[in-house]
Amino acid sequence: MNDLASTFASLSKVLRKHAGGMSIKTDVPGHLYVELPPARPKDKPRFFGAVQVKKSYVSYHLMPIYEDPGLLAGASDALRKRMQGKSCFNFSTADPQLFEELDALTGRCAAAAK
Repeated sequence: MNDLASTFASLSKVLRKHAGGMSIKTDVPGHLYVELPPARPKDKPRFFGAVQVKKSYVSYHLMPIYEDPGLLAGASDALRKRMQGKSCFNFSTADPQLFEELDALTGRCAAAAK
């Protein structure tokens, strides 16, 4: 398994761990997309997060931090350096320490989004 594939597998595990009560819209090799259920019956599902393999990195998206940047309070500088934009983190290799921190952040996001 190359670095991107193992990084994708590790990040997908983190996202799946916190997807209880959510829907997995896309689950194919290299792409996992998770949605929140609609708030009201006529609403559409909302994007929660995704993991995608790109050409030279794996991206980890968390929409709740776009909507509430306060969820990033206490995030390490090392994790913030991985940010691309307001809600995406990029990794080219697995980093267990940062993935543990991302796991906690994803848990906070899941709790805030429900």
